[in-house]
Amino acid sequence: MDSAARTSQEAMGQQESFLSPYLLGAGLAVGIGVFFLKRHCGGGICRSLATMRGKTVIITGSNTGLGKETALDLARREARVILACRDLDKAEKAAADIRLRLGSGQGDLVVKKLDLASLKSVNEFCDDILKTENKVDVLVNNAGIFQCPFWKTEDGFEMQFGVNYLGHFLLTNRLLDLLKKSSPSRVVMVSSKLYKRGKIDFENLNSEKQYNKEAAYSNSKLAMVLFAQELARQLEGSGVGIYTLHPGVVRTELGRHFPPIMLRLAFPLMWLIFKSPVQGAQTNIYCSVAEELEGVSGRYYGDCAEKPFPEVKNADEAVAKKLWEVSEKMTGLA
Repeated sequence: MDSAARTSQEAMGQQESFLSPYLLGAGLAVGIGVFFLKRHCGGGICRSLATMRGKTVIITGSNTGLGKETALDLARREARVILACRDLDKAEKAAADIRLRLGSGQGDLVVKKLDLASLKSVNEFCDDILKTENKVDVLVNNAGIFQCPFWKTEDGFEMQFGVNYLGHFLLTNRLLDLLKKSSPSRVVMVSSKLYKRGKIDFENLNSEKQYNKEAAYSNSKLAMVLFAQELARQLEGSGVGIYTLHPGVVRTELGRHFPPIMLRLAFPLMWLIFKSPVQGAQTNIYCSVAEELEGVSGRYYGDCAEKPFPEVKNADEAVAKKLWEVSEKMTGLA
């Protein structure tokens, strides 16, 4: 090797040696930044140590995602947890997995069929609960469908409005007497911050004049919020607390209707800033167990803390009352 080449090689080596600490430092800084960003995006943690021994909890859509993690936590607190799910096979597998994670002999879990896209199924589920259960301490209205194509429920309702809202409206009303009998009891409404983009159009509740899947989802969640607010007003002094929450943006099967290629391309960003199901379930759990919420009702929560209700135009108490009356007719309660 000639002297010029040797000198060049030595210079490159010195440069690499000089850059190495800076590259290491930059990599360390990025790693620390990612760690703290994920931690920040993970949101609040339910720190309540309350037990649920002797209490019965119903959780809709509890075979996966937030519902399953909520069921796991409440079963760990010794609650009797009823997994109310459309797919019994998936629900049984979820129950088996929860028992496995809790340890042998732990986890009082019951699986029952509930298809919120069928008023008949909701009524059959409620008939069964009213016949077999002497109390319900917590009802977690968790199940939902997100931005699906224009589908209709068994009863002809737009799917997101039917599942996210109407099915839970019927379920909750059918179980109200049992919840009152079990007081102090709770109804936990899993909504979404996207409800602030919603609109209650009484001339197009079924989205038949025009359908936008994003708008339909927001509308269904706004309906859920208005339902919760009106329910809290009607139940004031009854001992039944109503808690509405936004779980955050969570990596769950809720996004199953997005194009697969979009999900694959977005995965790195989703991994970085979206909550895991465990993190997303924390506010569900908080509203179900936190002792400081006893006697509180009609409020809105996110990251395990009370938040102000985002204001929505044309969504006042009069709209909530009218929606209630219309919903009673749609579900056969009136």
